[in-house]
Amino acid sequence: MDETARTAARHLLLPTPDEMGRIDAAAARHVPVAVLMENAGRAVARAIRRHMRPCRVLVLCGPGNNGGDGYVTARRLAEEGWPVSVAEMAPPHPGGDAAAAAALWQGPVVAFTPENAARFDLVVDAVFGAGLSRDIAPDVADVLKAAPRLVAIDMPTGVDGATGAVRGYAPQVEMTVTFCRLKPGHLLLPGHTLCGRTVLADIGIGEDAVASVPIRTWHNAPGLWRTPACGPTSYKYSRGVVSICGGREMPGAARLSAAGARAAGAGLVRLAAGDGAEVYRMTAPPGLIVDSGALDDLLRDTRRHVWVCGPGLSVDEVAATFPALVHAGRDVIADAGAFTMAAGQPDRLKGAAIITPHIGEFSRVFGRPGPDRVAAARQAAARTGAVTVMKGPDTIIASPDGRVAINSHATPMLGTAGSGDTLTGIIAALLAAGMPRWDAACAGVWMHGDAALHAGEWPVAEDFDRHLGAARARAEAEVKKVFG
Repeated sequence: MDETARTAARHLLLPTPDEMGRIDAAAARHVPVAVLMENAGRAVARAIRRHMRPCRVLVLCGPGNNGGDGYVTARRLAEEGWPVSVAEMAPPHPGGDAAAAAALWQGPVVAFTPENAARFDLVVDAVFGAGLSRDIAPDVADVLKAAPRLVAIDMPTGVDGATGAVRGYAPQVEMTVTFCRLKPGHLLLPGHTLCGRTVLADIGIGEDAVASVPIRTWHNAPGLWRTPACGPTSYKYSRGVVSICGGREMPGAARLSAAGARAAGAGLVRLAAGDGAEVYRMTAPPGLIVDSGALDDLLRDTRRHVWVCGPGLSVDEVAATFPALVHAGRDVIADAGAFTMAAGQPDRLKGAAIITPHIGEFSRVFGRPGPDRVAAARQAAARTGAVTVMKGPDTIIASPDGRVAINSHATPMLGTAGSGDTLTGIIAALLAAGMPRWDAACAGVWMHGDAALHAGEWPVAEDFDRHLGAARARAEAEVKKVFG
């Protein structure tokens, strides 16, 4: 990513809680923490007033700065005439900014109990925030469980801001108000769903403070990457050639990859079917070339540098084709059958450019990822040398150099047979057009999700193809907004 792209994509950064703490410290050298806390509490109160009707509110305050934001929220709501009380889980640390914010609260203070939480119409969770590093205590969980409605400041208590995992217990909240940037836990499941409506507020942290901390995780969206332009001099080979290995027993998977590549803008798509070519030719659309030649002969064409290997292939078919493609120096996107071949042997995937396992395939090859799936994807990418697309409702795209993007632009309707085959074709088309590997994977995941979002009710994989051209156009339009 060049400097222009890094600057343009800065709004997409996803700092971990530790990184956000360093940003806060850098910001505090120019803006006092007390001012940032006041701005944060004001932003939370504003969001509550915007989205909810006046009601009886209880603010649960922890001992740290998240609790300090809660005291400010309580004061700001009370100043607007809302009936507000505060319950302290523990008093603020003496002499700190949260203690100063607590001292300004002159309203009612009640015990931190489930009975009190149940008495109020709305409970504001300002107990721990995104930086929680341990499971919450049962007595804290009991208070949160008793709340009839919840709004969280920064992150619902119990959600790990770095991983989205639940630490013991975490409540379902209606709204989460966070500051400066989203954190990974706002996008990763189950945290993403537990956050409810997520509101991102500017509280005066300068961009210089953000830029002072090296962050390697982004929210996947146009502007993080740019799709290749199709100009007056473009032709089929400049737009890219995608080659796909076809299997004998499951020809539909390779055809879905081919359709995805064509619809995503590839200039030419060729399906290498060997002695099974006649099966493919009977159902191939006019624009798809089906090759019957030996793989060694097909590899003599240097224009065919991007290959898809795995969809619809048996273990034996992958074992016969994948090493040959790698040995020939081709950019290989490995999927499906490639993970059956490499089960428990991740080094067999070395040489691939991009791998696209869903969570089950990932587990078979690398072992179960555990609660920190971002770390697991990074490790898989570093081990194989391949950009790793861990497919799921919060798809994670990891580069061997440590960069990660988290995708939230999707729909559960992608959970249908053949959807992943379509995705490999999309990514292959973008890679063949000249995009760098990580960028192509990120853009392909976003376009795949966008097509599904526009494919109507209960689509099947074949339906996504009709919406990929518009998805790419929407991506290009969004990129223009970022880069001008």
